[in-house]
Amino acid sequence: MVTVRVICVGKLKEPFYAGAVTEYAKRLGGFCRLELTELPEERLPDMPSQAQIEAALAREGGAVLSRIPKGTISVALCVEGQLLSSEALAAHMEEWMLRGCSKLVFLLGSSYGMSPEVKQAADLCLSMSPMTFPHHLARVMLLEQIYRAFQIRAGSHYHK
Repeated sequence: MVTVRVICVGKLKEPFYAGAVTEYAKRLGGFCRLELTELPEERLPDMPSQAQIEAALAREGGAVLSRIPKGTISVALCVEGQLLSSEALAAHMEEWMLRGCSKLVFLLGSSYGMSPEVKQAADLCLSMSPMTFPHHLARVMLLEQIYRAFQIRAGSHYHK
């Protein structure tokens, strides 16, 4: 069984996001071994300078990179990444698994984004949309899309 690890910067606080994450984690249990890793978001002042943001992203990025196991396919979610349909994501996942990859890692940055080092290290940079979403909602959306990809692979009617 494939392992899907989602490494997120920032802690879920809102119960409605946490409930949705719990639901998709339960659903994914039939398709993969899901590991959710939450890393602390760097504290910044209310009006941080660009240098403060970059330094925080670099520290967060180091923490993210240290948690990516060797021999995995990593996917960084960032606004400048590739736009893929659900079917295309499912096809990528299928291809990776057929090549023998049993560990997939999806990376979500903090509310300020993700360090360039993490993006460069990723096997794929993926964008959900050119629109901006709260990063906690992006976690729910990512889990739903991973679930949808498994459903597409299974040929179910979930994906219409």
